[in-house]
Amino acid sequence: MMHPERVSAIIAAALPCEHLKVIGDGQHFEALIVSAQFVGKTRVQRQQQVNQILREHFDSGELHALSMKTQTPDEWSANGG
Repeated sequence: MMHPERVSAIIAAALPCEHLKVIGDGQHFEALIVSAQFVGKTRVQRQQQVNQILREHFDSGELHALSMKTQTPDEWSANGG
């Protein structure tokens, strides 16, 4: 079983984040990821980038599901972040 802190650490190690919050029950997770790396990318491209970071954990079955909200720092600030 994977813990939210582990998912967060994996993402943070591969993607510079201004803000990162992961919650979950060990199989299903929700993440808020704010990164300047998302500037100029579509929502789908951002999610693909995060999914690629976590691919081996999805493939092994260690990580089952992750819903995510991906934002640039400007988007996050505009939304009250």
